[in-house]
Amino acid sequence: MSNQSTHQAAGGGKPSHVLVTGGARSGKSRFAEALVADAGFEKVYVATGQAFDAEMRSRIEQHKQDRGSGWTTVEEPLALAEVLQRESRPDRAVLVDCLTLWLSNLMLEDRNIAEEVAKLGASLSFLRGPVVFVTNEVGQGIVPENALARRFRDEAGRLNQHIASLCERVVLVAAGQPVQIKPSLHPAIKL
Repeated sequence: MSNQSTHQAAGGGKPSHVLVTGGARSGKSRFAEALVADAGFEKVYVATGQAFDAEMRSRIEQHKQDRGSGWTTVEEPLALAEVLQRESRPDRAVLVDCLTLWLSNLMLEDRNIAEEVAKLGASLSFLRGPVVFVTNEVGQGIVPENALARRFRDEAGRLNQHIASLCERVVLVAAGQPVQIKPSLHPAIKL
């Protein structure tokens, strides 16, 4: 079976997309990078992070070193739907790392979050190759103290739900261990 056929949605002939989620330092980026690297396609890394300070510059450099050579890196903090449409090809797997930073960038630019998320979601059906999205689970802790942090938490939750609904597979990574949550490995839960 060819690599391309292993990454097609069941019966649809369309490329499959994967959402990888987890907490900070859970191993989600490493898992997503391995998923793309193992696919055998040309590897494209779409980086949404911006180096606003020395600590973030250091993190970005460390990410580049960790993933190694063989990746084409595209830095895009805002126009994610457009860059995916441009970079997506049947012989490429695209990794977006990460949706949470993309959301932060949109909020800093005072963009219409609902419109941007809808545009990203709509673009998925037109992509010609598989995409792996990395995102953070941010709503499992205490309720944030300030309104901006609460808004970010809520927007991130809505973004993750929307993209998860459009992806064929969703994987939660905790302590470096991936757990597939979509499609479910167990039958539907009923009372």
